[in-house]
Amino acid sequence: MKMRQSLTEIERAFAREISMERHRRASLRRTTEQRAIKREVDRRHKRGSVRFVLLVLTLIMTAAIVTVVMFRTLYLLLS
Repeated sequence: MKMRQSLTEIERAFAREISMERHRRASLRRTTEQRAIKREVDRRHKRGSVRFVLLVLTLIMTAAIVTVVMFRTLYLLLS
């Protein structure tokens, strides 16, 4: 009888361990997915910031070039 009790206890312990392992794996999977999503959001934000800076620089350079060309043309027309 004692052997059956210990075998039953071993089976219950094994079942608990399997259950805990499943929960641990699910938790690890969720953590991994959350990190991957966070990295993707960070990458997207960084790319967006770089594109914004390039857009601003392009606008400033365009305004500077148009201003220079406009004044040179005005100088040529008035001279």
